Amino acid sequence: MGEHDDHHHGHDHGSYDCEAALAEIYTYLDGELTEEKRVLIASHLEGCNPCFEAFDFEAELRMVVSRRCRNEQVPDALRIRIAERLTLIALGEEAEDGDEGASPDRA
Repeated sequence: MGEHDDHHHGHDHGSYDCEAALAEIYTYLDGELTEEKRVLIASHLEGCNPCFEAFDFEAELRMVVSRRCRNEQVPDALRIRIAERLTLIALGEEAEDGDEGASPDRA
């Protein structure tokens, strides 16, 4: 009796869910989103404390890193390694124990 949509509003704040917001967090921090997406994520962060804390952590981490590295020259090799690692992590394919070629037939 009296069906409500309450069970659909679990962890979905606004019209943007947590997974989508966190997937875009780096692009959001870089200011590279469309205005529409930026507004969606901003309103999601306002209503979702766990996502806001994750965003806040990333923003603060960037500030610390940029402050520390401002007067120091980061070697190109290190910059490339970090970029490659972040790409792998973003794709969910980080190699275990530094394996260069992860074998597809893992038993």
